[in-house]
Amino acid sequence: MGCFPFTLFKRNTGDVQRTTPGPGTPRKRGAPSVAPATPVGKKDVGGDIISAQSRLRDFTYAELKSATRNFQNLVGEGGFGHVYKGWLDGGGQVVAVKQLDREGMQGHKEWLVEVNMLGQLQHANLVNLIGYCSEGEQRLLVYEFMPRGSLENHLFRRNAVCLPWQIRMKVALGAAKGLAYLHEENPPVIYRDFKTSNILLDSDFTPKLSDFGLAKEGPVGDKTHVSTRVMGTHGYAAPEYVMTGIVLDNYGHC
Repeated sequence: MGCFPFTLFKRNTGDVQRTTPGPGTPRKRGAPSVAPATPVGKKDVGGDIISAQSRLRDFTYAELKSATRNFQNLVGEGGFGHVYKGWLDGGGQVVAVKQLDREGMQGHKEWLVEVNMLGQLQHANLVNLIGYCSEGEQRLLVYEFMPRGSLENHLFRRNAVCLPWQIRMKVALGAAKGLAYLHEENPPVIYRDFKTSNILLDSDFTPKLSDFGLAKEGPVGDKTHVSTRVMGTHGYAAPEYVMTGIVLDNYGHC
């Protein structure tokens, strides 16, 4: 399924001019007296803009507090914060609610990239982002719940049951399809965080890529590369990218 190109919008207050007509100055018919600070259909979040093309639900903090039973059902944690199991709309839909730790390794910028990116990308091998919350200083993301957790846990956790080769091949193929979808988008998407802990598994062991906070648009048109600050996890990123910070369209970038 195709998508619109994602854009991280930054609000430019210099473009907004507030003018008050002086005495005797006619006001143009139909012209607003004050230019709107936020484009119609887009949400202003701390000076940044969530794309109008986003299909995501905007939750209140109270809704997610209720859905997670007051954030009691912890299912995971990391440098970003904590993940809780929740139930939407009276228990009809099971979800995972990621609450950003304001003192953690990821911040508002990564949260916003993920909202704008997954708000427009849809594929069977990408985790489904249902909505978000940006109330006050709270930053939360609401995903479909992946009952089998991460691939990392199945491969490296002590006492984990060894996955049969049929399942391993299914996971490898599905993850590759997710990456191919990202690379074939226009503009292409550089994931930059492809690793086993970011491959989540549903009840049928269908793999889905998650955590798009480091994702970035790739080269388009006549451009052969993009230059970026090296991000991601060493050992998983392409060595050419780690050494130079340059991503070419023929690199095996993820």
